[in-house]
Amino acid sequence: MKCVTLAALLAVVVPLLAAAQAYPAKPVKVIIPYPAGGGADAAARLAADGLARALGQSFIVEQRPGGNTLIGTEAAAKAVPDGYTLLLTGGSTMSVQPFVFAGKLPYDPVDGFAHIGSVSRFPFIVAVPAALPPKTLPEFIAYVKARQGELSYGSNGSGALAHLGIERLKAETGMQMTHVPYKGFGPMMPDLLSGRISMTMADLAPIAGHLKSGTLRALAVTTRERWGQMPGLPTVAEAGLPGYEVDVWFGLFAPPKTPPEIVSRLSAELQRYLSSAEAQEAFLKIGHDASPSTGEAVRQRIIAEQKVYAALVKRIGLKPE
Repeated sequence: MKCVTLAALLAVVVPLLAAAQAYPAKPVKVIIPYPAGGGADAAARLAADGLARALGQSFIVEQRPGGNTLIGTEAAAKAVPDGYTLLLTGGSTMSVQPFVFAGKLPYDPVDGFAHIGSVSRFPFIVAVPAALPPKTLPEFIAYVKARQGELSYGSNGSGALAHLGIERLKAETGMQMTHVPYKGFGPMMPDLLSGRISMTMADLAPIAGHLKSGTLRALAVTTRERWGQMPGLPTVAEAGLPGYEVDVWFGLFAPPKTPPEIVSRLSAELQRYLSSAEAQEAFLKIGHDASPSTGEAVRQRIIAEQKVYAALVKRIGLKPE
């Protein structure tokens, strides 16, 4: 009986090991639930390039925006778990949306994915059209409060981390502004540059050129400490909101039941690439900090963030729009 059991076990394990050793035998698709042109797109392309060179196969980034990141994320969660469909997304998808879409989420952020590892982290930057008079965040808050309800702000989607971050800012300052959600930061930029919306929180990638040209003005960063890439820019906390923090990150995921050998190999190669000087320099150029970690570290981060965001979403009454 033991011989039969061992033979049956080997019949299952040996093909899996062979598949993992041969992986990847064809191009790998990396879904991002955002449109092209934003930080997720840039981070995904860097990670895909690093993995492609390490594993000798193409990693192709595919944008599937819409539904507040739910469309692309659900597609990845329900893909064949063979390692040929991956997902790059972040805290808004995994830590915030479960509470914005309470009971209606088509995926489980904690147990519904194989967590491969963290990719990058970065702050949001509070940015306004340079044509507006305010030069600092306190001045902008006073400017809005003198025009309560007349101005609007944009985000990369209802329930996204930028949406949550600005709603928290509104709640803690008493500002009244109308939310205008877009399908990503790229589609939002024309309205921000034209002044149709008066403010956003975004990562550096979609706004860097406009900050450099002077058409947008940066007022603050959302991390607890000042950001090394823009050390002269104060934090939101320094502007009079102690304890305020929005720390943004992206991670790489696979569908549940993806062979652990494949997940482990992807995780090891991703960490190796992100730890290199080449990767760190490349991510700095898009306004991110390369952030290698294990898949379990990502899973634990999601669990910890969900405890924080559950209370925050309830406190500010955030609803899908």
